[in-house]
Amino acid sequence: MTTLTPAEAALVARPDRDALLAQVLDWAAVNSGTGNLAGLERVGAMIAEVAERLPGEVTWHDPAPVDRIGADGASQPLANGRHMVLSVRPGAERRVLLTGHMDTVFGPADPFQACRWLDTATLNGPGTADMKGGIAVLLAGLAAFESTAPELGYDVLLNSDEETGSLSSAALIRDLAAGKLAALTYEPALPGGVMAGARPGSGNWSAVVRGRAAHAGRNPEDGRNALLAASDLALRLAALRRPGLSVNPARIDGGGPNNVVPDMAVLRFNMRPATPELAAEAEARLAGLVAEVAAAHEVAIHLHGGLGRPPKVLDPAAERLFALVGKAAADLGQPFARKDTGGVCDGNNIAACGVPVIDTMGVLGGAIHSPDEFLLVDSLAERARLTALTLYRLEHGGLVP
Repeated sequence: MTTLTPAEAALVARPDRDALLAQVLDWAAVNSGTGNLAGLERVGAMIAEVAERLPGEVTWHDPAPVDRIGADGASQPLANGRHMVLSVRPGAERRVLLTGHMDTVFGPADPFQACRWLDTATLNGPGTADMKGGIAVLLAGLAAFESTAPELGYDVLLNSDEETGSLSSAALIRDLAAGKLAALTYEPALPGGVMAGARPGSGNWSAVVRGRAAHAGRNPEDGRNALLAASDLALRLAALRRPGLSVNPARIDGGGPNNVVPDMAVLRFNMRPATPELAAEAEARLAGLVAEVAAAHEVAIHLHGGLGRPPKVLDPAAERLFALVGKAAADLGQPFARKDTGGVCDGNNIAACGVPVIDTMGVLGGAIHSPDEFLLVDSLAERARLTALTLYRLEHGGLVP
């Protein structure tokens, strides 16, 4: 900490490792898998108790309606939890957005439910890194920042559906991002402090294929095989893969008895374009392939889904934000590096609004989305200090071109 002003040194001395660890242990003990609405309400109330110590108003927002395609090809409503927003100094001329998510990938039936120490510095537990540790960092960083009597305003969004694509919170993210100076999102960084740079977009689709049933022995020529058409579409989609565009046909539902030509199938697939131009091209190619396969097999194909996460491309404003955070990390003696990644998060949606965002401001850890998920505990206070210093420097004109 060789280049901190006295005010900055006092600011970053405030976050307390043990207090943050206690919060993470309490929150991780509550299952909050995306579909566990009761668990999300419970952990949300616990987090709100901490958020309400800040000088703002906490509000709860109902999820937007979302549906999914079942194995039978029919649309089904998808339940999601409520989303929490903390708004501080809403009338401020300069405001920032901070985001995190309360949901995890571990549902109530998952065997991974408890925390355990791997060593004195490493905690294994569900959501410890992704991202209950990140939420603790976010709130502690804000608490330290508030000790400076700032004028900078901010909104905090903690949604309940990030792990399934933020479909029920996408409009809320867009509304809160509008007009913001910058945004910070609390996905975990990698060990060593490596942060995500550019990210591809990501879209999930279900192609519902409807053909015509027939006897597989007597008159198969009268049938229109939906399973075969879905397989053909999967192969054609896979052939679209190229540098900058990942395509993953993931599952086909459908079929039935061996002596019946199947009249329905559902193909599920993911596409990840690296740039907006590739995204537009991929969606156009998708529409063309669907038409070709439908004509070739004489079936009807209905597409459900879309590109829920736009590509996150680094522009000059994003580069200035990375420079500010990198300098703050260096002044705190913390590791800092950056690399592009194939993963996606709410940072994609924020960047698409024209707001510069760093989306790995959370704790250091790893093995997320697995029973080996771990948190490097010392990073709780370290990253809270980084948040506080970043906000303080944003307050004092840090993003001026």
